[in-house]
Amino acid sequence: MRLIEKVWFESHRAKWWLVPLLLPLTALFFLLSSIRRFAFYLGLFKSYSVSKPVIIVGNIGVGGNGKTPVVIHLVELAKTLGLKPGVISRGYGGKAETYPYSLSELSTTEQAGDEPILIFKRCHVPVVVGSDRVANAQKLIELGCDVIISDDGLQHYRLQRDLELIVVDGKRLFGNGLLLPAGPLRESKSRLNNADVVIFNGECNTRDGDCQIRDKSSLMTLVATKLRHIQTDKEISLTEFLANHVEVNAIAGIGSPQRFFDTLQSLGFNLVKQQGFIDHKNFTPNDFNQFKNDLPLLMTEKDAVKCQAFAKDNWWYLPVDAQFSEQDEQVLIQHIKQLAS
Repeated sequence: MRLIEKVWFESHRAKWWLVPLLLPLTALFFLLSSIRRFAFYLGLFKSYSVSKPVIIVGNIGVGGNGKTPVVIHLVELAKTLGLKPGVISRGYGGKAETYPYSLSELSTTEQAGDEPILIFKRCHVPVVVGSDRVANAQKLIELGCDVIISDDGLQHYRLQRDLELIVVDGKRLFGNGLLLPAGPLRESKSRLNNADVVIFNGECNTRDGDCQIRDKSSLMTLVATKLRHIQTDKEISLTEFLANHVEVNAIAGIGSPQRFFDTLQSLGFNLVKQQGFIDHKNFTPNDFNQFKNDLPLLMTEKDAVKCQAFAKDNWWYLPVDAQFSEQDEQVLIQHIKQLAS
């Protein structure tokens, strides 16, 4: 974990000099972001509505909070309701030839980024990436989609939205509660009050009421029941895999690598060696020289889409699915039904 993240989330002793040093920049960030939001509110900056409903799945902080599993879950819910969903994304880390870029079976992470590739392969629905989310949404409508799900984009106020879901890491919450760069937040915690649903990823560390946002909080758990072989996509149950391989190595290039390592240990794995990387890490074979081939190497699904070209025979990834209580699931279904009516 980088020093700045330790300051944000773990109250590292460096906070005593680093936070005061960064506070002037935080004040500037607050001023500029407030002016920008107010300009959209007054109509000085133009925002656009598209002809189909738009669902935003975002967060108020940096790093991975679990947005992608929520997006996938919403796609599947929309399908069960007879809708034709599509997904738009910034495509962070990718560089396509033209934008908006519509993914195909031949698309690579170099073109589209890791999360859009993951969503496309998992959901088999249209996925369009690019910095202009309005153009992305229009492209999906041209492709026949009748509901637009935006992976991130909460602060992209140029695109009007019909439903806002904000995802919060139940363990890390809001860190030190400060805005960037002294803290991890893009917007203050009060922004949660404007969301339609606030989804906490994992049991919430109760602190100062952060875990209760009026009556619109939902609890999501990420459930894993199987592993997939990266080279062949062969599936094996966790029970069967653990019967032969308890000791493993593990890597994670996500917002919170430790969350993945903790998950593996809770499932019964003994992590002989683990290595965290920065979020959206563009892996090369050299990044794995530290691992011997005598143990399986486990990684996240997001990491796997970037490693398939050079994966070894004992490399596996752990797909996870978002799971909600029956009550919270019905809340999501009703929101989607209202949009479709």
